Amino acid sequence: MKPKTSPRRALLLIDVQNEYVTGKLPIEYPSLNVSLPNLAQAIAVAQAHDIPIVVVQQMAAKDAPIFAQGSHGWKLLPMVANLTPALLVQKTRPSALAGTGLGAWLKDSDIDTLVVAGYMSQNCNESTIRHAAHAGWRVEYLHDAAGAVSYQNSMGLLPAKAMHEASCIVLQSRFAAVMGTAEWAELVERGHAAAQPSLLSSYQAAMLYPEPP
Repeated sequence: MKPKTSPRRALLLIDVQNEYVTGKLPIEYPSLNVSLPNLAQAIAVAQAHDIPIVVVQQMAAKDAPIFAQGSHGWKLLPMVANLTPALLVQKTRPSALAGTGLGAWLKDSDIDTLVVAGYMSQNCNESTIRHAAHAGWRVEYLHDAAGAVSYQNSMGLLPAKAMHEASCIVLQSRFAAVMGTAEWAELVERGHAAAQPSLLSSYQAAMLYPEPP
């Protein structure tokens, strides 16, 4: 029997749905002109290297303001809808691992590394990544095949660019190896795993810079 090799990846395409493109939550940063081509590249790399693709779709009640089942916003973009995925996961919570069969499927498929792409950075992507890291999976996050929107609420305003970058910095400190799609494609081509992040090294690197005035 051949020894098992690692990484044994699965590509998770999270919520690549109309709501984030032509719906009520259009992605602001990175631009869709950046993230959509990178999503297409990630899909092509996965297909070329027999990496199983998992399509994740957000679900809501038919009278919900966003992601209402059967609505235009709920539908997957054609680039994803036209795939034949290894698994389709329909979720009602931010994490693709919460209340779905994804975790069991990953274990049955002997997957040890999740590659996350899609929308949104600070919501479903981050929730899934943290959940996966807590459950013991390694995670690779394609930051330029993802995107954020701005928020403003009682706690203040956070523009999309700052939102996306802050989320990626925190994830890179402990929860995922965050990288661009081209860098990830090179890792896959070489059969290498991504270097794992370190909270301490992120802190120590920050201490090299003086505090802003």
